[in-house]
Amino acid sequence: MSSEALESADRNAAAEKNEGACPVVRSLEQIGSQWRLVVLHDLADGEKRFNELKRSTGASSRTLSRVLDDLAELGFVERRVEADAPIASYYSLTDKGESLCPVFDEIESWATDWL
Repeated sequence: MSSEALESADRNAAAEKNEGACPVVRSLEQIGSQWRLVVLHDLADGEKRFNELKRSTGASSRTLSRVLDDLAELGFVERRVEADAPIASYYSLTDKGESLCPVFDEIESWATDWL
């Protein structure tokens, strides 16, 4: 068998082996960035205003705004605007976002045991 054929066979074997991990990989592509995880975990405690999230996460305004937009586009976070003076934006988890709460609990438990 040629080296090219062996490389192709290795790639196919690796692809088959990783098929089981695909849901995990796809999930982490959506929630796996540091800031996304921090914001999602912070919102698990309930609805928060932008500045509350900024203080509690330590993210810059630009980073937090980008992360919240991304999470809203992916369906994890919902934005509610109140016409207060000044206008206030409130963020909360959607049902999809809330479904991650047990996952965070498990990660916290694992971290307590192993880190």
